[in-house]
Amino acid sequence: MQRGRRDSVAFTVVVAALVLLGGVVMAAVVALSGAPGTLALAALVAAVPVGPLVGCFMWLDRYEPEPRNLLVAGLLWGAFAATGAALVFQGLGLVGGASERDSLAVVAPVTEELTKGAFLMLLLWWRRHELDGVLDGIVYAGMVGIGFAWTENILYLAAAYDGTDGLGPGGTTALTVTFVLRCLISPFAHPFFTAFIGIGVGLAIASRRVAVRLLAPVVGFVLAAFLHGVWNSSTLSGTGDFLVVYGTLMFPAFLGVVAFAVYRRRSERPLLAAALHDAAERGLLPATDIPWLVDLPARRHARRWARQQGGQQAERGMREYQAVAIELGYLHHRYLRGTAPDDFSVRGQEHVEELRRIRPYISFPGQVVPTR
Repeated sequence: MQRGRRDSVAFTVVVAALVLLGGVVMAAVVALSGAPGTLALAALVAAVPVGPLVGCFMWLDRYEPEPRNLLVAGLLWGAFAATGAALVFQGLGLVGGASERDSLAVVAPVTEELTKGAFLMLLLWWRRHELDGVLDGIVYAGMVGIGFAWTENILYLAAAYDGTDGLGPGGTTALTVTFVLRCLISPFAHPFFTAFIGIGVGLAIASRRVAVRLLAPVVGFVLAAFLHGVWNSSTLSGTGDFLVVYGTLMFPAFLGVVAFAVYRRRSERPLLAAALHDAAERGLLPATDIPWLVDLPARRHARRWARQQGGQQAERGMREYQAVAIELGYLHHRYLRGTAPDDFSVRGQEHVEELRRIRPYISFPGQVVPTR
């Protein structure tokens, strides 16, 4: 576990440093814009779709909620580290002779998906135990994409309002049009592109084959950059081409990813139930507890019941017990598949000891309330 703690510290330090560095780059952009007031207005407008988008990915993440600090880190990475690095790389591309068309259609998609995907690769390298499969990859990718889209939308909305985007005199009409196009019609664009990297990382975690572990994230990145490039290219040829690409390729592909994510979410319950039943047969937890762990409404009912019986402390105990049992379930699932992390036995023992510590002080509906 010492190695795990060192990896966690290394991940935190690297991510914090790069987010801070990206924040410095974005602060310089704000300073050079000469219109901080416009950017402040744009930031408020760009924040409108952020809450609903985060809510959608949190809904996907309900069976095994990822650590909130890592989800926030993903948002901050997308908002500052990825955007700052992408701006620098794109600036170098223009200096190196890339035309504005090439920059938008090729350089921007490659650099933006590369910088967004770097967060998932850091998770894969240092916080692998937090990734249990494809759904986790999609959730983290979505958070990074949301953060990136928020910052990028700020820049586009500010340019539209100031009339510096080259598309008109600016003002509230231009701001409204840009808001509708970027925040209402296509708010999922960046999370959608980066989701392919998340799927690739999730497949790498879940596979026993070395080739899949190595190639899946690469293929995910290529798909993300390709779709991003097609999206950007469609905006260069007028509204008609954009609507054709949007209607015939992007929207159906987006619906396909949504359907896939929902399917993976629904598969979490039988996956978790099978793993916990096997764990119960090995004496790791009581089999009678499993219905209160694998069903989301039952989980909520158990926490409400615990609160009614024993107050906030009992509810906290129930919540903690459920969280640890779920972690054990996913870890045991990876063990059964043959894809468990190197330290799975140590982590599994810690989970079991924690369950046994808490279990005497909680009860599920219909059971006798334990006394201290």
